[in-house]
Amino acid sequence: MDDFLFRAGLAAVGTALAAGLLGCFVVWRRMAYFGDATAHAAILGVALSLGFSVSVFAGVLGVALLMALVIHALSDRGFGMDTILGVLAHGALAVGLVAVALTHGARANLESYLFGDVLTVTQGDLAVIWGGGALVAGVLWWHWQALLTATLSPDLACAAGIDPRREQLVLTLLLATVVAVSIKVVGALLITALLIIPAAAARSLARTPEGMALVAMGIGGLSALGGLWMAVLLDTPVGPSIVCVAVGAFAVLTVAGQLRKMRG
Repeated sequence: MDDFLFRAGLAAVGTALAAGLLGCFVVWRRMAYFGDATAHAAILGVALSLGFSVSVFAGVLGVALLMALVIHALSDRGFGMDTILGVLAHGALAVGLVAVALTHGARANLESYLFGDVLTVTQGDLAVIWGGGALVAGVLWWHWQALLTATLSPDLACAAGIDPRREQLVLTLLLATVVAVSIKVVGALLITALLIIPAAAARSLARTPEGMALVAMGIGGLSALGGLWMAVLLDTPVGPSIVCVAVGAFAVLTVAGQLRKMRG
């Protein structure tokens, strides 16, 4: 039992740390809907991986990366970004659900892929989650200044010799990676919440972008552990429990921030 909970805790924390770090850019760039589109495409990846008997991680990662590239390619084609994301997000979810229904044996596992099933994490899953998280953290560290400049001012980025579209592509590919490693922990429907909520909660506590990233990672990690404890104590699903704890942290920190401003 202790080993079982230890693996679940490691998986939840690893996912939350990567999501909290990348989530800052999702919040700064207002990419929440993009996260939804990529996450919804993960269901199609699950169906394809089960249908062709390949790794679920590989199937989800492949479809998520494809979705990221499609969105990137269509972003300058004259369509509104909200329209593109709306069509792709709901279209991918619908096609994925139909594909799951047509795949033998997949329907029984659908709930675990929609809401996560961290309590079934294996040592191989842990390697994938922490390896993917390390990749995301490494790329963000390597591109931090370029990504930050392109986020704050595309014109300033161009003047500094930075291609804003290239940095946007880097973020979209990293987001696809986080979606792939997160599906076992929080599921396709709650991945975006794990990206956005810790970063949004960290805003009231940080004065610098780097500080916000560190605080978001801390809130995400604590939410993961708190959600796992809540799930064990109350016998609730782990993924939704993690998000509930993160929402509670956001509410408390937001209210505390408003009170501090009123007193100041």
